[in-house]
Amino acid sequence: MKKTKIVAIVGSLRKDSFNRQLALAAQAVIGERADFELLDYGDVPLFNEDLEYPAPAAVRRVREKIKAADGVWFFTPEYNHFFTGVLKNLLDWLSRPVSASEPRVVIGKPAAISGATPGMNGTAIAQDHLVTLISFLNMKVMNAPRLVIPHVMQQLNETGKLELTVSAPYLEKQADAFLDFIQNS
Repeated sequence: MKKTKIVAIVGSLRKDSFNRQLALAAQAVIGERADFELLDYGDVPLFNEDLEYPAPAAVRRVREKIKAADGVWFFTPEYNHFFTGVLKNLLDWLSRPVSASEPRVVIGKPAAISGATPGMNGTAIAQDHLVTLISFLNMKVMNAPRLVIPHVMQQLNETGKLELTVSAPYLEKQADAFLDFIQNS
């Protein structure tokens, strides 16, 4: 049996963003049960139909990663009650057909969503907006459980790194559920 492949898309390009750290925590929870890769997409240009065909090399690279994935796990911050512009730009590229004969690579991909933020609402509103978009793109959204971590600063260690305490069991539950969701999709 082939090993499940999960691609993690972090909605922040900041090297030590809370959501990148959350994705790395999810990778640790998944462990050897699946191949888990954080998608590097900082070099993807702003979407522009003038550049669409042939797609830039960075776009082709991320499309191949998504195409090869069995599931996509989003880790989104919340900026002004929405997910980030860089994540929207990436999804704009992924929403387009690869060519006249090859459809967009996100169709039918199982998707999970998590997010952490210093604010009190967590990332619930951004996650709802993201669900609207990825549902429109015909991804299979695992709506429950989703992970929303408010007040993330309370779960940082003495060096300022994310060290999940009260949220750890919820991340474990979501990881288990997502692996099952992928297998049953």
